[in-house]
Amino acid sequence: MRFAPLPLGDFALCFFFMDRNELRAYCLSKPAAVEDFPFGDDSPAVFKVMGKMFGLMPRDGAVYISLKCDPTWAEILRSTYPAVTPGYHLNKKHWNSIALDGSIPDDEIRDMVDHSYELVVKALTRAQREELQRL
Repeated sequence: MRFAPLPLGDFALCFFFMDRNELRAYCLSKPAAVEDFPFGDDSPAVFKVMGKMFGLMPRDGAVYISLKCDPTWAEILRSTYPAVTPGYHLNKKHWNSIALDGSIPDDEIRDMVDHSYELVVKALTRAQREELQRL
């Protein structure tokens, strides 16, 4: 968890929000999810299910994750949250990059991870989905 004070006049509202380790752990908690580094040791972490990417997160620096997203939903999220932008170095129609800056509730970020994972699973072959269910 990261800590962020939110100034409110003479008061400060303090809250905690998801950090890189928590987000990584949540991605890896999905059934058959694995972390891979296909672009080299110093490259971003790639989260996959059955060999297909559902998330991409830098290992250091600013904390953000790129997630697959339904195009209509991607536009809605971008217009709702300034921290959601078109996917960096990805197909901007189908991918969003989400900054973990405390402006998006953690449960909403988890929902975005779930949505990305589910889109990838839905696109798997029947045989792959059946194998996934057996795992």
